[in-house]
Amino acid sequence: MQTGLTLVVFGLTWWLMAARRVPWLPIGSAAGALLGAVLMVAIGALTPEAALAAVDLSTLALLLGMMIQTDFLASAGVFGRIADALLRRARSPFGLLTAIAVLSASLAAFLVNDTICLFLTPVVVTLCVRARLPLTPFLVALATTANIGSAATLVGNPQNMLIGRMSGLSFTEFAMRAVPVTLVGFAVNSALLFIYYRRDLPDALPPPPPRTEAPPVPLAVILGLGGTVVAFFAGLHLGIAALGGACVMLIGDGQDARPRFSRLDWSLLVFFSGLFVVVRALEETGLVASAWAGLAPYMSVSSPGGLAVFGGVMIAGSNIVSNVPLVLLVGPHLEAQGGGSSTWVALAFATTIAGNLTLVGSVANLIVAEGTRAHDGLPFLAHLRFGVPSTLLVTAAGLATLWLLG
Repeated sequence: MQTGLTLVVFGLTWWLMAARRVPWLPIGSAAGALLGAVLMVAIGALTPEAALAAVDLSTLALLLGMMIQTDFLASAGVFGRIADALLRRARSPFGLLTAIAVLSASLAAFLVNDTICLFLTPVVVTLCVRARLPLTPFLVALATTANIGSAATLVGNPQNMLIGRMSGLSFTEFAMRAVPVTLVGFAVNSALLFIYYRRDLPDALPPPPPRTEAPPVPLAVILGLGGTVVAFFAGLHLGIAALGGACVMLIGDGQDARPRFSRLDWSLLVFFSGLFVVVRALEETGLVASAWAGLAPYMSVSSPGGLAVFGGVMIAGSNIVSNVPLVLLVGPHLEAQGGGSSTWVALAFATTIAGNLTLVGSVANLIVAEGTRAHDGLPFLAHLRFGVPSTLLVTAAGLATLWLLG
């Protein structure tokens, strides 16, 4: 009876999160996760104390710190300046597409893929309007490469943040293994962008816009971001490092921070808080452990066949229950089995790239789609046409590289 109720609540929560807006209960994904957490306690799946203990404060601290820092960078005009520089230096439309892909992937590795898509989407729309370029190729490039680039570090996306906490890997140790895999995946995705969209782009770009004088980036923003990156590589606590860099920026700004805080995506923190509780309740049923025990013998990352099965299961699971819940469910079993660094990197890479399969596969994709709804910039089928082969080929190439590198 208890297991059945837990599964019903989990199913309801997943539906509210995946559907984004249910007609008869239009509360959204964040409130859906919160409702699921409260219901899990109400039906006795978890005690109140166990529910509170399930919330991972380290991950929430990292998310909050990086959101504050990204808002400072946007306010300082950093993203807009980069976009103007790209348009002035690009020699062809495909060169501009490649530059946006490089920018998206590079920034997502350190500033979280969702926030990068949030701030770069209007930049890409402005660039395409100014240069009279079709939106879809550039938006697909932005979304897919933001997801790919975020796989390179422990702070690139929420599921990697969780993996960092569960695996015990340092920022540098993870990056040493994940960066080569990510670069191969990026190369495959870039080749697909060329194959798919080269004929949709014009032969030349219009004259670049005139150069405008912009105020310098505040020193506190530079010091805060630089100090955070140094702290990451030094192996300090990721959440505290991100919050520390945010505090440097807030102190240097010298202004009442309430207006800035009002712009942050607090619903994302609510979403993850509720999700931690819901997933912990599902773990308590023992169903996940049983499923993992049945599949584990076929998913050894030490062999090509096992790695292929592992990748396929992670892609399927990520698109059924979403990548963050899947990592929460799978992570403890890898931890109990003493999974090596390659296993954790494989989990991070496969669950991250799985987000490119469909438009609703990741929050980053949805941010790009919602941000260009007025322009009809990223239809579901247009993304699917590129996302399916990209996900399969990028995952295969990346995991093969991981196996070859040992």
